[in-house]
Order: sequence, then C-alpha cells, then structure tokens
Amino acid sequence: MIKKILFILGLFTSGHVLAEEILIQEVVTNSLADKADNGFMMICTALVLFMSVPGIALFYGGLLRSKNILSMLTQVLVSFSLIAVLWVVYGYSLAFGEGNWFFGSFDWFLLKGIKITDIEGSIYQFIWIAFQGSFACITCCLILGAFAERVKFSAVLIFMVIWFTFSYIPMAHMVWGGGILGDEGALDFAGGTVVHINAAVAGLIGAYMSGHRVGFNKEPLKPFNLGYVYLGAAILYIGWFGFNAGSSTHADEIAGLAFINTVVATASGVLAWTAVEWIHRGKPSCLGACSGVIAGLVGITPAAGFVGVGGALIIGLICGAAGVWGVSSLKRLLKVDDTCDVFGVHGICGIVGCLLTAIFTAESLGGIGFTDDVTMIKQLGIQTMSIITCMVWTAVVAVIAFKIADLLVGLRVSTDDEREGLDINSHGESAFND
Repeated sequence: MIKKILFILGLFTSGHVLAEEILIQEVVTNSLADKADNGFMMICTALVLFMSVPGIALFYGGLLRSKNILSMLTQVLVSFSLIAVLWVVYGYSLAFGEGNWFFGSFDWFLLKGIKITDIEGSIYQFIWIAFQGSFACITCCLILGAFAERVKFSAVLIFMVIWFTFSYIPMAHMVWGGGILGDEGALDFAGGTVVHINAAVAGLIGAYMSGHRVGFNKEPLKPFNLGYVYLGAAILYIGWFGFNAGSSTHADEIAGLAFINTVVATASGVLAWTAVEWIHRGKPSCLGACSGVIAGLVGITPAAGFVGVGGALIIGLICGAAGVWGVSSLKRLLKVDDTCDVFGVHGICGIVGCLLTAIFTAESLGGIGFTDDVTMIKQLGIQTMSIITCMVWTAVVAVIAFKIADLLVGLRVSTDDEREGLDINSHGESAFND
C-alpha cells in the first residue's frame, strides 16, 4: 500500500520514474512468490524446529539416567541456539553461496545484501534460510546422544563450532548447494548423507574419543524414563513431515509423495523392529517400537520424494530390521559406548536408506525415475560414493574437533562428577528435587 501511494505521488513529482520502478518491482515479486508455498514452508520450518526442541531433547533425555537429563536438555537447547546464530552469520553463505565444489562464499555474511523481497524459487529467501538453518541445528543436536553423560559442556560447544563449520557446511554445499556430490547426481531428498550419516559418524568418533562411561558393561545403565522416550519419538514422527515434505520446497505433488512415504516407511519400521525384537528377545518393547519410529524415518529421508509408496514400505521394513542389528550386534562388534545408539540407528539406517534410494527411484519399481543416461547400477555407484565421502569427511573433521576441544578444556568430566551426575556438577541443578 505504501509503495502504491508513493507511485501515485510520483505522478505529480520528479520521483515519477522511481515510484514506477518500485511498483514494477512489487508486481514482479508478487508474481514470483507463491503464498501457498510460503505458508507451507513456514509450517515445515516450525515442525523441524519442533523436532529438535523438544523432540530430540526428550528422546535422548529419557534414555539417560535421571542425574543427567538436564545436562542433555541444556546441551540440545544451547547447541541449537549456537548453530542458529552461526547459520545466519556465515553458515548459510558458505553452504548455499556460489563458490567451489566444497564451500560457498562469504557474499551473504550476516545475510548482507538479501532483501525481504528476494525470492528463492517460489518462496522468500528468508524463509528458505530459516528452513535450511533448522536442518543445520537438528544435525548438530543429533550428535549429542552418542557421548552423553560424560563430556564437559564447554567441550561440547567447542566441538559444535568446529564441526558445524568444517563438516556440516561443506556437506550441505556438496549435496544441496551446488557442490561436487550434487553435480555428480547424488540423490538425497532430505538429508540421508548431509544430516544422518554426517551426524552419526561424528557421534561415533565422539563416543570412541570420550571413552566408556563409568560402569559400562559392569553395572546396569538403564534409561530412567521411557515415557519421555515415547513422547520424544512421537514429536519426531510429527515433526519429520516438515523435514521430508518441506524438502520439496513447494506445496505440490512431490511434497504429497514425501508425506505419504513418511507415514508408510515409519509405520513399517515400527512393525519390523517390533517383530525382530519379539522373535529374538521373546517380548516386544516400547523402547523397540520407539526406535523403529526413528529407523523408518531415517531410512526414508533420502528417498522420500523419489520413491513410490511400495518402495517406502520396503525401505521402512529393511531399516527397522537393520536398526536392531545396528544397536545390538554391530554395537558389540565395535565395542563402543554409543549412549543413545546414534550410529546404530541414524548411521546404519541412513546408509541403508541412501543405497535403497538408488533402487526404488526406478520408474519400474514405482519411483519417479532416474535422469537421462542414469541406470540403477550407476546410481548405486553414485550413492556409494556420496556415502563414503560423507563418512570420511565427517570422521576426519570430528577427530580434529574433539582433539582441539580436549586440548583446550578437556573432554571428560572427572570420575567423581560423572558418578554424581552432570546435572549437579555441570549445571548446578537437579531435575528431581525432594
């Protein structure tokens, strides 16, 4: 309205040309921006934020002992906030700015030069920045579960800054921001490599470098509240629709495909995990069903907008079974104290989902089909290359980041502090006061 008034006034002043340019710009912007897409993407962004705080916080928190739950809640909230700030300072620019195969540029440092009317596709760029920023935040928060209950809070924050800068940003650029993996044709609809494998391998490195918890394999280290785990899993299930459907960036048929695939894959993941656990342990558990939710969600993430409903069903079933193997047999084989089974679920199911994407994207199997001159075998090779690149890249960065944190402040709390709990010793408070 103000711009239209300026235009009218410009008819009677020397500002006629300027006012006309303003009105023309407004008309062009409005014709490019789609209100439905903008509303849809704002909702999806909010859902992804909902996944982190409180979803991940409650899911991980419930898996710990009661003396450490506030430590996890604090780590999630503060890490989330730290990455959100770093994202607008330099993260978005380096991930999505024009650059080389691995990094963007500093052209959008502190989002300079981006106007509120700038468009990314059919949505305003600020909405796109917020959506992609929510991915960065949740990826970093996922790592926290692997080395919970024993790492210093200061070390966590140091690690986050380094790993976000040198692992998350380049992986996002390589896959989604015009980098080498995207150019090679890697399929990752919503973050199989960028989010899940990336975070899982970093968490595995952290679990190894921080060592076993006191009492590991000697005394029971049971989750203190499976109700929190269930609530966290339910929040993640709901929020994941923003994660997957939102990656379409339009309220269109691909978003609809990602939406139904998320429903189906998650449900089949729950059933597969429950069935395998029932057969091997004799009883189905609530924890197993909740873990099946995450397994199905992780598995369908790279494939959500590429495969058909039948493919999603099979991906969920395979990932549900693979997740059970990841948190039991593989964990024992690796001899690692991955507190919340970050690698066993996010890593294994992320890898399986990325590989199965290459199979079920085939039009003959109900998918949307490959691009010209790409066969299933070729796509499998591309997917494998992207997985290996991600695993090696994040592992190297994680080792360096944890080592720097260890040199600066030390990684682990003292044995006495660990026995008493991080809530009291790291944060001076307790979740359950008499």
